Amino acid sequence: MRSASATAPAAALAAPPEYLSGFGNHFATEALPGALPEGRNSPQRCPYGLYAEQLSGTAFTAPRHANRRSWLYRIRPAAVQGPFEPLAHPGLVGHFGACAPVPDPLRWSALPVPSEPTDFIDGLFSVGGSGSSDAHSGCAIHWYRANRSMHDRFFYDADGELLIVPERGGLHLVSELGRLDLQPQEIAVIPRGVRFRVELLEAQARGYLCENYGAPLKLPDLGPIGANGLANPRDFLTPVAWYEDRDGPMELVAKFGGALFRAELDHSPLDVIAWHGNHAPYKYDLRRFNTLGSVSYDHPDPSIFLVLHSVSDTPGVDALDFVIFPPRWLVMQDTFRPPWFHRNIASEFMGLVHGRYDAKASGFEPGGASLHNCMSGHGPDAETFERASRADTAVPQHITETMAFMFETRTLIRPTPQALALPQRQRDYARCWQGLAKRFDPTAREPR
Repeated sequence: MRSASATAPAAALAAPPEYLSGFGNHFATEALPGALPEGRNSPQRCPYGLYAEQLSGTAFTAPRHANRRSWLYRIRPAAVQGPFEPLAHPGLVGHFGACAPVPDPLRWSALPVPSEPTDFIDGLFSVGGSGSSDAHSGCAIHWYRANRSMHDRFFYDADGELLIVPERGGLHLVSELGRLDLQPQEIAVIPRGVRFRVELLEAQARGYLCENYGAPLKLPDLGPIGANGLANPRDFLTPVAWYEDRDGPMELVAKFGGALFRAELDHSPLDVIAWHGNHAPYKYDLRRFNTLGSVSYDHPDPSIFLVLHSVSDTPGVDALDFVIFPPRWLVMQDTFRPPWFHRNIASEFMGLVHGRYDAKASGFEPGGASLHNCMSGHGPDAETFERASRADTAVPQHITETMAFMFETRTLIRPTPQALALPQRQRDYARCWQGLAKRFDPTAREPR
């Protein structure tokens, strides 16, 4: 796909972004007509005096269907910057091997937005993680909180791609490859290495951030579902080319090897006039998800709510799943409709973006989170169990005003000491199951 939508530099921030649609397509877009070279990726001389630069998100030899890369045509190459120096960040944890494993179920209330001026980078707080960015395996889970925009400050993550899940406040994501507006109940993915800044559309912003160290996220295959269902590729939006030609003292922050570094710039790095490829930011409205479910009996596995996944080296076993629990109808008869009690080989981090979650009566609030690690027993609380056990399943149930999600991984999620020490940690969380009384009666075969 090719766009010739010319856009003025810096002054056009108030204009709504423009998008290209379709997940995983090879896009071609230019902010000035003729900026994309014809026929060659790196001609001897590029139009407008631009520099050609390739941004590779996968190995050069990755199969064609899995290869992620984009060619950028920019005012200055990304190499034009000052030297990096370490940047301390008390809330960000980059290595999880030293974090003690915790088999107990964990839950947190929402963290407040700081009162002092805090941008997207400053407000990051690591909840837990697994694996290693060095080995391109595992993930890290963070909260973000902000009350001011990033202005002359830019960020990129060399450790992984970033899945942003807003819970409060809209974001304006301004990247090398264009701009995205993001609201709660939408998500965005910023690929590994792409430089961007985060501007706030409201006074405050809060949400969740998953840093995927492994293979890039992609849409799952549908198998027996057929050609339609779940997230549709056409609903994913990628920005058209847009650029800033702006000079002055600026800062570039990089996450590299689990730590932050800063370098000085004398210009905006968002100076890409044109680009083509498929290694690009994208957004998706979770309300467009085509939810599937049982229409006869039994509660289906949450895999039918899979939006995106990062595949592993084991067929059928993902390194990371992003699953949502959106509004839906429950029509299964003679069935316990909420999620059943379960213990999984996978580790589950859940968050709530909007409304309430149907498997919990209270305690799980928007902006909060829960963590149930490998083989940690969990399920509906006592109040939910009683209500669902006595519900009339001849009547359909319409679940509305909800949007919960789950980051699920085959690896153990190790909570950080700072997350365990938070006053928002609900240390009595496990009490929600203590009201599940013994119901066994060897003389009563029929359910009561």
